[in-house]
Amino acid sequence: MSRQYEKLEKCYAYYRSRTDFTPKVGLILGSGLGGYAANMQVETEIPYGDIPGFPVSTVKGHAGRFLLGYIGTVPAVAMKGRVHYYEGYAMEDVVLPVRLMKKMGIGILFLTNASGGINRAFSTGDFMMITDQISSFVPSPLIGENVSELGERFPDMTHIYDRELMEVIEKTAQEEEIELKRGVYLQTSGPNFESPAEIRMYAALGADAVGMSTACEAIAASHAGIRVCGVSCISNMASGISEEELSSLDVQAVADRRAGEFARLVTKSIEKM
Repeated sequence: MSRQYEKLEKCYAYYRSRTDFTPKVGLILGSGLGGYAANMQVETEIPYGDIPGFPVSTVKGHAGRFLLGYIGTVPAVAMKGRVHYYEGYAMEDVVLPVRLMKKMGIGILFLTNASGGINRAFSTGDFMMITDQISSFVPSPLIGENVSELGERFPDMTHIYDRELMEVIEKTAQEEEIELKRGVYLQTSGPNFESPAEIRMYAALGADAVGMSTACEAIAASHAGIRVCGVSCISNMASGISEEELSSLDVQAVADRRAGEFARLVTKSIEKM
C-alpha cells in the first residue's frame, strides 16, 4: 500500500466515524460560487481541519468544509472551498479531496471555477462548459508512486470530460434558457494573474479560459475512474484582452450577479445525471 493511499485511508476512516452518508455526485464550488451551498439540503458538515492530515483552505472566501446532503433528490457531497497548488501544498494533497470523495462513493465529479476569459467572443459573466483542458503549466497530480488502488500508472486522458455529462449540461442550459459557451480551460499555478504575453501564448495554444485550479482535479478524478464535467464562470477578461487591472474582488461580484442561473444550471443538470 502506497504512502498516499495510507493517508487517504486515514481520512476516509475519520469520515466514516462522522457519518454513514454515501454521496453519488461530488461538486467542487469555485471562487465566489460557495453561495450555492444554500441550495442543498445539508445533512452533515465536516470542516477540512477536522480530518487528520487533510489540507485546509487558506484563501479568503473558501470556507473549507465538506457539505453532505441532497442536491434535489441526488445524494451529493459539495466542497465549499477547494485547496489550491499556490497555497503551498504538494499536488498530491491538492487532489486528496477528490480521492476522498471517490472513497465516499461518488461516480461523478462536477467541477466549477471562476476564470479569466481568453476567447474574445466571451464576455464577463459568461458560463463556459469545459470541453477539454491544458494542464502542462502545473505538475501532474500523478507524479510519484502510483496509487494503484485508484487507477493505473499511465491513464488515458482522451476524454477527461465525459461526453454524456456534457450533453446533459447543454440540454439543461437550453431548457433553462441559460447561455452556455464551450471551451478549453488552462490551469496555471498562480497566485499571480497572468501577463498579457502569457495570455497571447495561451490563446495560441488553444485555451479559451484560464484559472488556478480544476485541471489537476480532473486528472486525479479521471485516474480514479470518476466521470468528470465542469462549468467555468468567466469572472473577468484576461490580462491584455481587457485594459482593466485584474482583482480578486471582481470574482465575487460577477458570481453574485449570476448566482441564480448558476444554481439552476448545476442543480437541474445534477438531477439528470
